[in-house]
Amino acid sequence: MTDLAGSPTAQDLEGRTGYDPLFLGPGVPIPTVTTDAATVLLPYLHYSVLFRPDRRFAALTALDLDGGRLQSLERTDNWLLDPRLAAELQAGPPVYAHNDLDRGHLVMRASSTWGDTEEEARQAEAETFYFTNAAPQASMFNQGRELWLGLEEYLQEHAATFDRKLAVFAGPVLDPADPPYRGIQIPLRFWKVVAFVQDGALAATGYILDQTPLVHDLEAAFAEAAAAGTLPPLGAFRTFQVPIADIAVLAGLDLDQLALVDRLGAPVTGEEPPPPGRATANWVELGSLEDVRLDA
Repeated sequence: MTDLAGSPTAQDLEGRTGYDPLFLGPGVPIPTVTTDAATVLLPYLHYSVLFRPDRRFAALTALDLDGGRLQSLERTDNWLLDPRLAAELQAGPPVYAHNDLDRGHLVMRASSTWGDTEEEARQAEAETFYFTNAAPQASMFNQGRELWLGLEEYLQEHAATFDRKLAVFAGPVLDPADPPYRGIQIPLRFWKVVAFVQDGALAATGYILDQTPLVHDLEAAFAEAAAAGTLPPLGAFRTFQVPIADIAVLAGLDLDQLALVDRLGAPVTGEEPPPPGRATANWVELGSLEDVRLDA
C-alpha cells in the first residue's frame, strides 16, 4: 500500500475476490439496492463495497468475518482513495479536514484483520482504510458508539458455540434529506445486519446507529449551519436493535432473505427512532450488549 501522495494504482487491488456469498455455508448473497441509483461493486480482501457514486459513499459493505483466525494488529491509519474510481466520486480528505468528523469505518478494521498468516491479516487491515469504506461520524465516543463497535465481537462470541463465522453487512442510511456539507450529504443513521449459523440454520440480527441531532427543530438547525458554512449539528449516538425488514425500507435494500431469519422476530413496522427515554414495540434501544435479543 502506498500513501495518498504515492497515488496507488488499480493493480494494487488486482485479484481481490471480496465477500464470499458461501462463507457461512448457506448461501447469503450481497443485498441489492431497491432504488434506481447506480452502484459499483468494489472487492477488497475479505470484504466488498457496493458503492453509490451519486452520494460518494457506500450503499453497503459486505464482510466475511472468521472469528477463529482473527489477529490483533496495530492500527495503520493510512487512508487512501480507491484508484478504481475517480477521486471526485469519493468523499475523501477535504470532507474530514479541520472539523470534528471521524472517518467512520463501515467494515471495522478489527473485524477484517484475520487470516492464516500475519501477512494476510495485515493486508486485510490496511485495506479497510479506503475512503470507500468510510462515512462521516461525530467524533464523540459515548456508550452508544461503544455498543456499536462491540456488536460484532459480542455476536461472534455468541455464535462461536455453533459457528465462528459471521457475514456482516453495514452501511449508511442514504436519505435524500441528509444535511449538506462540503459537497456531500452527511448520513445521520447507520445500519448493520449480522448473519450467522445457529443450530445448523441461518440466523440474523439488525441494528441502527442514530446520530441525528437531539434538537427540537432539525430543519432550522441544518439550514442555519448550511448558511454559515459550518458542520451541521450531530447529536449523541444511540444504538437500536430493529427489525431487519425496517432496515430494508430505510436503506432501500433487498434484505428479504435475512428478514425471514431475524432473531428479533418482528415484522416490518415503519417505525422511526423514538425520542430519548422512550421505547417502541419493536425498536429496542440498547443500554448494554446484554440487551441484544438473539432468541425470537
